[in-house]
Amino acid sequence: MTQQVGAKGALDGIRVVEMGQLIAGPFCGQLLGDMGAEVVKLEPPESGDQMRHWGQGEKPSWWRVIARNKYSVAADLRSAEGQQLARDLIAEADILIENFRPGTLEKWNLAPADLMAANPGLIVVRVSGYGQTGPYSGRAGFGGIGEAMGGWRGIVGYPDRPPARMGVSIGDTLAATYGCMGALAALHHRSRTGKGQIVDSALYEAVLQVMESTISDYSASGTKRRRTGSTLPAIAPSNVYPCRDGEYLIGANQDGVFARLAAAMGRPELTSDPRYATHRARGERQEELDALIGEWTRTLTIAELEAQMIAASVPAGRVYDAEDMMADPHFAAREALITVPDAEFGEVTMQGVFPKLSETPGQVRRPAPLTVGQDSDEIRRRWLDEGRGETGNAA
Repeated sequence: MTQQVGAKGALDGIRVVEMGQLIAGPFCGQLLGDMGAEVVKLEPPESGDQMRHWGQGEKPSWWRVIARNKYSVAADLRSAEGQQLARDLIAEADILIENFRPGTLEKWNLAPADLMAANPGLIVVRVSGYGQTGPYSGRAGFGGIGEAMGGWRGIVGYPDRPPARMGVSIGDTLAATYGCMGALAALHHRSRTGKGQIVDSALYEAVLQVMESTISDYSASGTKRRRTGSTLPAIAPSNVYPCRDGEYLIGANQDGVFARLAAAMGRPELTSDPRYATHRARGERQEELDALIGEWTRTLTIAELEAQMIAASVPAGRVYDAEDMMADPHFAAREALITVPDAEFGEVTMQGVFPKLSETPGQVRRPAPLTVGQDSDEIRRRWLDEGRGETGNAA
């Protein structure tokens, strides 16, 4: 699982200044860095990014993932000196990422219009709760708020309980991913025109994009999607089922797949039973069908059920946790997990670079910066050409 040194990545030569904090901006920077961009993260000189202290366990390690492939430069953006350093670096950059409340950059004398006047090819990725325009744009917004407004929270959980949340900050990472997508599209446009542009990624709109047909269903028929626990309405069978030693997920709602599941259960007659013979019929009897399948799966261990599902070509799988992932040979074979050297931990295993490109694969080229501002001198020298006279390289 150790990360191998290989190609530099598709974005080799692209320079990124990341001014975001916490998750949304920094995850966008992580994605660009994984694909080969050189990412310079501006951090408050004393405290640094709060992500340095986030995560679970006695020694949180989230920073090691979200700050990989990045250089740390200390800059107090509330001071004139820090603002000037930011302007100088941004003048040499291809992409700027920020996820402050709209108006903050302008307050710090770093208005995108001014930055782009000095650097016409600059692409500015702006991630915020509600976007840069509209009546809510000035409100503070975190990922959870975007998940609620975008519709996600309202359909997660069980109908007799309050809305639940996913165990990760999906609103933040979705907005970051769409911000990255926008930056890549803007780079293509710049390659043809030489002009940069602003990428406006709102947390609630990023969530809205993955809400499938919730809006169109309501528009067309007045149907509102509700919380349904571990199932999707009218999609059956597709659920987590009990085994003698745990739970196992089976998805067999398509007609042909259901037929294979029924045969594996020793109940081929289910496919001709009008109660279960069609997709619609199975959806109407979802609870009844799940109970029937559960009676069968309870008689098997997870290993026994998995062997039968593989043999029958029924989409199914174990419900993994981190320990399961680290022990799985498929994760290892595809380098879905990699091990990165770390000055404090020795090494840290984390998710690998994704997606996988055949000609210009991304990689983790350097671990997360251990201390705030540890790369300030190097970046000033390489990006701003400071100290050239001292090294004897002046023209």
